[in-house]
Amino acid sequence: MRLSLRTLMILMIVIGLPVTSFVWLFRPANRDIDTHREDLKHRESLLVRLAEETSKNEDLAKANDHLKDQVKIIEARLPSGKEIDGLVRQVSDLAVQSGLNSPAIKSLKPVPASLYMEQPMAIEVTGSFVGFFTFLAQVEKLPRITRIHDLKLTGQGGGVTDEAKPELKAEFTLSIYFQEDAKPAGTPVAEAK
Repeated sequence: MRLSLRTLMILMIVIGLPVTSFVWLFRPANRDIDTHREDLKHRESLLVRLAEETSKNEDLAKANDHLKDQVKIIEARLPSGKEIDGLVRQVSDLAVQSGLNSPAIKSLKPVPASLYMEQPMAIEVTGSFVGFFTFLAQVEKLPRITRIHDLKLTGQGGGVTDEAKPELKAEFTLSIYFQEDAKPAGTPVAEAK
C-alpha cells in the first residue's frame, strides 16, 4: 500500500498541526496560566493576611477608644488647681464629722507627678481610733484622686474621750492630684529644678 504524495502531505499536516499548536500555542498558554495561578494564590494569601491585620487594627482601635474613655474618667476625678481649696475644706469637714478634732493642715509645695501635679498637705488630727478609721473610710470614698502616706499614729497617754476610749494623734501627708489650670489634661509637666 503506497501512499500518494498528496495523502502524505495531508497526513503530515494533520499530525503536524496539533504538534505545532502544542509547541507554539498551548505550552506557552499553559505557562501563562500557571504563572497567573501562582500570582492569584499569592494575592489570595496577601488578602488573608491583610484581613487578619485589619481585624487586629479594628480590635486595637476599639481598645484605644476604651482606654481614651478610661483616661477621661480618671481625668474627671482630677480637680483643677482652683478646686483644691474646696477639697481641703471637704477633708476637714470629714474629719470633724467622723468625731475627730478639727485638723491642722499645712500646705506643702506642689510637685510634678507624671502628667499631673501633686499637692501634698501635712495634716495632724487627734481623736478616737474609731473616728480616725471612719475618717479614712470617708476620704477613700472621695471622688477625687488622693493618697495618704507617711502616716504616724501615736497614742495620747492618759487622755480619754467621752466614750472612754484612748485618744490618738495622727500625723500624715495627704496628696491631692490635680491638673494645672494653664495646661490641658494630657500635657506633660515640666520637671522642677
